[in-house]
Amino acid sequence: MTEQTEMMVTEWQLHSAADTVDMKRITNYTTLEVMKKRAATKKGIACKLRCRFMNGEEPVLDYTAAHSYVIDLEDTIDKNELLKMLRNSFTNFNEKFEFRKSGTILHDKKLTPLDETNINLDAIIPLLI
Repeated sequence: MTEQTEMMVTEWQLHSAADTVDMKRITNYTTLEVMKKRAATKKGIACKLRCRFMNGEEPVLDYTAAHSYVIDLEDTIDKNELLKMLRNSFTNFNEKFEFRKSGTILHDKKLTPLDETNINLDAIIPLLI
């Protein structure tokens, strides 16, 4: 059985330069970091997502959130299941962003989706063995 912990926002830093932002120049990128977790009776991964909004060279927002997947030792996760888990992580990350962006200058901005071609599933699968 696979259980998912709640996505927790660990950083939400709106930079002071955000007051003079040219909204047409705003860009953002998201990164994903996956770490191994293990206990006596469970295995799993922790997923940390980070997004940075930029106004040219100036940072506007740094946003980080993380959660974990906890899996029974005898369960096997294949690449398709792993990819679903990572997509779900991004969806949760995006939902937290959508809720928190209200009332900021980024109220009409969207997160750039993860580029799944950059996710090395072959490197993550051994973390779940």
